[in-house]
Amino acid sequence: MQKLGLTQRAAQLFHRQPAERKKGYNIDMVHGPLAGKILLFALPLMLSSLLQLLFNAADVVVVGRCAGKEALAAVGSTGSLINLLVNLFVGFSVGTNVVVARDLGAGREDEVGRSVHTAVAISLISGVLLAVLGVTLARQLLIWTSSAPDVIDLAAIYLRIYFCGMPVNMLYNFGAAILRAQGDTRRPLYFLAIAGVTNVALNLLFVIVFQMSVAGVALATIISQAVSALLVLGCLMRDEGPLHLDLRKLRLEKRVVRRILQVGLPAGFQGIVFSLSNVVIQSSINSFGSTAIIAGASASSNIEGFVYVSMNAFYQTDLTFTSQNYGAGECRRVDRSLLLCQTYAIASGLILGNLTVLFGHQLASIYAPGEEEVIAQAILRLKYVCRLYCLCGVMDVMVGALRGLGHSVIPMIVSMVGACGTRLIWVATVFRVYHSPAVLYLSYPVSWAITALVHIVFFLYIRKRAYAKCGVHGMRLDDKPPEKAAVRR
Repeated sequence: MQKLGLTQRAAQLFHRQPAERKKGYNIDMVHGPLAGKILLFALPLMLSSLLQLLFNAADVVVVGRCAGKEALAAVGSTGSLINLLVNLFVGFSVGTNVVVARDLGAGREDEVGRSVHTAVAISLISGVLLAVLGVTLARQLLIWTSSAPDVIDLAAIYLRIYFCGMPVNMLYNFGAAILRAQGDTRRPLYFLAIAGVTNVALNLLFVIVFQMSVAGVALATIISQAVSALLVLGCLMRDEGPLHLDLRKLRLEKRVVRRILQVGLPAGFQGIVFSLSNVVIQSSINSFGSTAIIAGASASSNIEGFVYVSMNAFYQTDLTFTSQNYGAGECRRVDRSLLLCQTYAIASGLILGNLTVLFGHQLASIYAPGEEEVIAQAILRLKYVCRLYCLCGVMDVMVGALRGLGHSVIPMIVSMVGACGTRLIWVATVFRVYHSPAVLYLSYPVSWAITALVHIVFFLYIRKRAYAKCGVHGMRLDDKPPEKAAVRR
């Protein structure tokens, strides 16, 4: 009898229903200990971002080594433009994450379904809009940004092909945001890994074998993005719970669109303004007219990216945990999530940031082997930026908490005035008097510290008002009580 029981148990485990297997990917954010769950949620996000950076680096290496410096310059010169155009719509995916997570926490399954279908519709519409804008205005945008005459034609080709893939790019971003809302960060990681390997393989095929130069790199990128988008789409369509997607039900529901934009629009504008402020910083670096300074700053910026995404994973984590727990009326868990995410972000920023300084020479040598002057300039920037990079983590996690509570306009204004405004004022005043790279780089930790402090003050103010509603019912973003909301005590 005992053997039969074990056999039956093994058979039950092997033949679990899809819905049961799916539970292994999800995280219950509103019950049980938080410390381990936050790490379980954040680590796949961190790995996803690191993988993305590595795959982007592989793109640069392939095109630089196999297609020449003009092709490399053409691909590299489009990054700021792409970010400027895409950031607004990526911000909408942040709104999707908050709305879906809030409804899941409050037990509003019907609302979740409407939000999923509206979000996917928004992703496709925004992707098509970006494709039309990118293809139509590619060359003019490059002219406006003073693209070099010898690379503008190649850069325009790259941009036009790249933007043709915007519908699948947006579909993946929104789909991954929906999965993260229920605690599933592992499957987006797996999908990204598959897409990344596909991208590298196609880069080698198109650039080396078919000699397609920048067109090959762009084509490989959009094919790999299509792979990740189809995987996410299939995942949602197979879901048997509230996240189930039926393509026949895609539509824009006015109220859901308003809720998504309430968080997503300010987040998108904030991303655009940050991109513009970074363009000003880059222009200030270029003003030195030194190739070594410019190259050293570029190498350092690439190294900093690995530290930044490690901290930023805890911003995304706190955003989702706050949204679900506030929706469930579990405000003590909101505070606990914020404290833990801040602790993890500060620790990762301090440890990884100072390790990059410690091994700065070796890391910078990867980008500029044998160029001691370039390496010295890279190390200089790393010392000013990475030693106190944890301040940036504090700032971002506070933004996650505020957005999770449904307040996205305030962090947008604070970030624009605090981080971006401080840098612009710094460049116009302090940097003009003390014209040196070190003084310019000092603007980063100063702006992070000021902005983080103001975010904390606003959070304490908003927290008191928001928590007065906690425990009564799961709150919608528009603060209207649902007709049938589950009450959690």
